[in-house]
Amino acid sequence: MKEKLYEIPLNDAMDADDECPFCYLERKGEEELMDFVLGSCASYMESDTREKTDCAGFCRTHQKRMFEYGNALGNGWILKTYYKKMISEMQEEFKNFSPGKKSLKDRITGRKAEENSICRWIDGKEKTCYICDRSSAVYDRYIATFYHLYKKDASFTEKLKNSKGFCLHHFGDLLRESDRYLNDGERAQLYSVIFPLMLKNMERVSGDIDWFIEKYDYLNRDADWKQSKDAVQRGMQKIRGGYPADPPYKQK
Repeated sequence: MKEKLYEIPLNDAMDADDECPFCYLERKGEEELMDFVLGSCASYMESDTREKTDCAGFCRTHQKRMFEYGNALGNGWILKTYYKKMISEMQEEFKNFSPGKKSLKDRITGRKAEENSICRWIDGKEKTCYICDRSSAVYDRYIATFYHLYKKDASFTEKLKNSKGFCLHHFGDLLRESDRYLNDGERAQLYSVIFPLMLKNMERVSGDIDWFIEKYDYLNRDADWKQSKDAVQRGMQKIRGGYPADPPYKQK
């Protein structure tokens, strides 16, 4: 069956023999966004891109990764217009600010006064991130593509059965969305595949961690590491997702 363009990334992820295909896609997508925002295409010089980054900003995690990426000038340009927009908004917030008042009863009972409007503004700033928001939209499409392929492509189902399963984080997302994309019979069939698959692979990783520890016993110093050399980072990934052993992603 000929692949459609939007099916290729998920099939590639399933072929990658990773602990979780969605972790694989998440990392690849994030790196592509970093390249787009700060890479050689110099999108940070484009007014439409800067308008979007000025609006959304970046979360703490992605600001750190952007700094590690290595393009100080690009980061400077992004911060330049973001700061100007933020200062303008801050001036307006301060101008319209009216401190909430607490009654004697509120003070005695510990009840909070009406929420500070400036805190609401700051909270809004911290809830958006250009990279997180775009990654989330792409991720939703990957979940939809997973169910699309599962229902129509028998070879994809075979890849799933022979895979290493998913990290617990993405496994939860997959289950939550099953109601949306599958009927009762299809869900029951899927569960009969992925529940044993998850248990088998959690036990596999657990066994790798056990042997990693046993290798530090002097009695096993000459024994084969088997599959356990990277057991700790894979064990962490299987529980929470991501790649804890990855070095910072840098500009090529």
